[in-house]
Amino acid sequence: MATRIFSGIQPTGTLHIGNYFGAIRNWAALQADHDCVYCIVDYHAITIDIDPKALRAASRAMALDLMACGIDPERSILFIQSSVPEHAELAWILGCVTSYGDLARMTQFKEKSAGRKFISAGLFNYPILQAADILLYRTQGVPVGEDQVQHLELSRRIARRFNVRFGEFFPEPEPIVGKGARVMSLADPTQKMSASAGEANTIGVMEEESSIREKVRSAVTDTGLVAGEKMSPGVANLFEILELSTALSGDSAIVVELRADFKAGKLMYSRLKEVVFENLMEVLRPIKQHRAELEASGKVEEILAEGTKKAGAIARENITRVREMVGL
Repeated sequence: MATRIFSGIQPTGTLHIGNYFGAIRNWAALQADHDCVYCIVDYHAITIDIDPKALRAASRAMALDLMACGIDPERSILFIQSSVPEHAELAWILGCVTSYGDLARMTQFKEKSAGRKFISAGLFNYPILQAADILLYRTQGVPVGEDQVQHLELSRRIARRFNVRFGEFFPEPEPIVGKGARVMSLADPTQKMSASAGEANTIGVMEEESSIREKVRSAVTDTGLVAGEKMSPGVANLFEILELSTALSGDSAIVVELRADFKAGKLMYSRLKEVVFENLMEVLRPIKQHRAELEASGKVEEILAEGTKKAGAIARENITRVREMVGL
């Protein structure tokens, strides 16, 4: 029996190349050998202020983006979180076996709440809902990045506490660690690429080609080049993007050539940026074309409804058993 995989993504913000190379490409690859459940987590999105109409539109747009990037609804379950209300019910039940201390120690809560005038209980309880997302499907594996390991470990601990108190039911999900692609901001290469940092810091997967060219051309490098000098964060980031892009075509010769030029102290950054742009667009152009075709087909609502039906069937079966176990 194939391992069940679960992962979710918020619909807010732009799907950028950091998301694609760091997570979505790996999600697509996992479909070949695993039972995959992928979710657009709109319940999580309302932990901050967001316009309701904008949220609905963003959830639909994210579904199109994911399918364009290779998530195949014929091979995976793709749905919007709030269409399966069992997520919220299980979150309450799991909240009753989660310690306040565990939540208070969560690094991401401290980071996301810093400087805010209003901090919602939803933001504090975010990891419980995340655990419910995962455990509702009795997930065995979760693709994770470095910044998600703490959350997954809490999900494992919550599953363990539930099983000790009510009886064995939830597997403790194992992390599935990819190659660790970590794309940094082009404007500030000491920071991870993030939509929350502003548009200048990201390259959107669906962004206009002219805008992407300008951002790559303006990417921070350094002031000079000396043979044998240590690579600056900005230059290292451009090479990372280039290697990730050429990995799909298998054409690594240009990477070897440019690295040799850097080592010899004769690399022209303008050429590096042009090569990065061209190879990146070789990856992004087919994705954008596929998205346009999906949009034109008018089938996104039908696809999401089918995903909801499949996810809902699993969720209802499992929540029924959970309710029985806890005495509801």
